[in-house]
Amino acid sequence: MVKRSSAHGTAAAGDGQQGEERSSSGGDKAAASTKYISGAASAPATPTKRNDNGKVRKEEIAQTFVIVNERPVDDISLDFFYKPHTITLLAVSVLAVMYFAFVRNEANLDDNIWSGLMCIVFFFLIVSVIAFPNGPFTRPHPAVWRILFGCSVLYLLMLQFLMFQNYPTIRSIFYWIDPKLKNFHIDMEKEYGVNCSDVSWERVKGHLDVFAWGHFLGWAFKAILIRHMGILWAISVMWEITEITFAHLLPNFIECWWDALILDVIICNGLGIWVGLKICQILEMREYKWASIKDISTTTGKIKRAMLQFTPESWSAIRWLDPKSTAMRFAAVMQLVIFWQVTELNTFFLKHIFEMPPDHFIVIGRLIFIGLFVAPSVRQYYVYVTDTRCKRVGTQCWVYGAIMVSEAILCIKNGKELFERTQAINIVIWLTVQVLISVSFVYVAVVWQQRQLKKSEAQAQSTSVLSKRAGDSPQGTPAKGNLSPVKEKKIK
Repeated sequence: MVKRSSAHGTAAAGDGQQGEERSSSGGDKAAASTKYISGAASAPATPTKRNDNGKVRKEEIAQTFVIVNERPVDDISLDFFYKPHTITLLAVSVLAVMYFAFVRNEANLDDNIWSGLMCIVFFFLIVSVIAFPNGPFTRPHPAVWRILFGCSVLYLLMLQFLMFQNYPTIRSIFYWIDPKLKNFHIDMEKEYGVNCSDVSWERVKGHLDVFAWGHFLGWAFKAILIRHMGILWAISVMWEITEITFAHLLPNFIECWWDALILDVIICNGLGIWVGLKICQILEMREYKWASIKDISTTTGKIKRAMLQFTPESWSAIRWLDPKSTAMRFAAVMQLVIFWQVTELNTFFLKHIFEMPPDHFIVIGRLIFIGLFVAPSVRQYYVYVTDTRCKRVGTQCWVYGAIMVSEAILCIKNGKELFERTQAINIVIWLTVQVLISVSFVYVAVVWQQRQLKKSEAQAQSTSVLSKRAGDSPQGTPAKGNLSPVKEKKIK
């Protein structure tokens, strides 16, 4: 349905993929041309336009932000799905609300409050479709990403509201949502990581439950988002250190060595990273040729094309780090790694402080929501870090940062008793180790890319030497075109 589109000053951005960009200043912002992974479009970058003073034009800077913040869909095959239908949407929405407002039973106070809240959410998401940016993605449709952005704004506002409530009030709200939570309490007496010397197949098999599969799929998803083995392994190793550091606060962080090292790091994390990067490699090598659904004659072909609307439009490799990366790029990647740790910690502290089972629908729903919303946020952060023309971070990335900080503040505010037992030396060591490991992994990644660059340059030089010798015939006789007239007559 959606074909290729171009953008002024930079390549078109789209779903599921990030791009490469080498800045004109010598490499602070990575790779030679920008190829944005897109569910909508991908086009070659145009050279950066400069004014008489050698500065990037303000118009191009603004256009670069627009592309990453609200990716346009230029070539459309089915106009009906992309034309605005605001009047129709308004009429249908008002009629639907009027119907349910008049016909529903208003005897139950809780049902009335819940219905009113759902109506607020409903209209807010409709306003999101009309007014909010869709971000860098357009597949399957920009409205999907606008609705997701609207959900993130609602979640942020809810966190701000909860931040000004006391702990009993927040618990009462959760009890109102799910009364079964009254009967659930965290068992602080339960022992984890005991009898670690008892390593049997039955015990190992018992750890390979649904949460292990969720762990594996989570890391595969992270690999698809980040797509850099060095950064992924840095996050993996640092998370195990994070669990050790906060084990005195969260007992379920206490694990046997074989559980943490073999099951978590090697099997779940390692296989998840490998599978995710393998999927990226397959998608990168795939040939993307999109045809309009109107040009497909068979019903099966039309159905297949409609299903492919939920897949990326194109895919290309990314480059978080460049052999000529500056200290700012170095720090930005380390910041990404640490922020990822904070997001993961928020998950465990929220369900521990407010006492929810790991499989509760609120916990699972938050994980799914964060997983979906982090995709455009990482993409916008990547463009901000690697493209010198992008002078400000995207709106989705900004909201995600606000959500991450708000969740952390909510945990600290309502977990005072828990954090009073915090060992300050553990936190200092944790921060120190986080920085050291981040620096080490990022430095190794840069060195490795420098060696790969030198290797490719050496291969290019050897190829150039061989091409210069290509004037010789296979038998070692100079080619006819290189002979002097006298020698050429002799050969004839």
